[in-house]
Order: sequence, then C-alpha cells, then structure tokens
Amino acid sequence: VQLVESGGGLVQAGGSLRLSCAASGLTFSSYAMGWFRQAPGKEREYVAAISRSGSSGYYAQSVKGRFTISRDNAKNTVYLQMNSLELEDTAVYYCAASTTGRGLALRSSYDSWGQGTLVTVSS
Repeated sequence: VQLVESGGGLVQAGGSLRLSCAASGLTFSSYAMGWFRQAPGKEREYVAAISRSGSSGYYAQSVKGRFTISRDNAKNTVYLQMNSLELEDTAVYYCAASTTGRGLALRSSYDSWGQGTLVTVSS
C-alpha cells in the first residue's frame, strides 16, 4: 500500500489549499480514509475522515465548517479542501487508510499512512 500526499505549501491566513492523497496497492473503495496532522512539538491529531463510499464525512471540531473531505474512488484519491486557514492549521498533514471503517478519529484504526505534506499558514 502506498499513500502519497500532495498540495501542501505556504498560504496566508484566511486562504485556501486543497490537499490530495493518491493511493495505490489497495482496493481503494474498500478503505475508509482519514486525514491527520502534526504540528511541531505536538501529537498527531485527527482532522477528518470519510466513509468507503464517500457518502459520509466526519470532522474534528477545530476544522468543522472550514475543511471538506471528499474522495474519488475512480481515481483512488482522497482530498482535503481547506478554507479560512488559520495560523493554528500549520502542520504536516498525513492521509491514512482504514480497513475497519470504525473509530476513524483514532490513529490505531488506520493500517497505512502516507509520508505527509507540509502546510504553513502565515500571518
């Protein structure tokens, strides 16, 4: 299984970015997918998750209303649209794949992880 994130970069506060995560080596539609992030000196934290079909999205309270998770099973890709970015959103963002599809806010529910993409929000 390989997960490759892209789309990170430097953006001003209030701006937007869209992250992508391309998956290979798995039957993508059989996996729930999630996004996590890790800021310097902090634990990796849950951001958002999406069901296998894409019909249900779930969000951490800190990003609800600003971030949108989506997926394209035909392209084996999951996305994270990030709007109204805040300084506190600065982190390395990781996508992850889950066979269980349960407990998606927990890191332990995920089987595979990408290498991450850095998002830096400046003032």
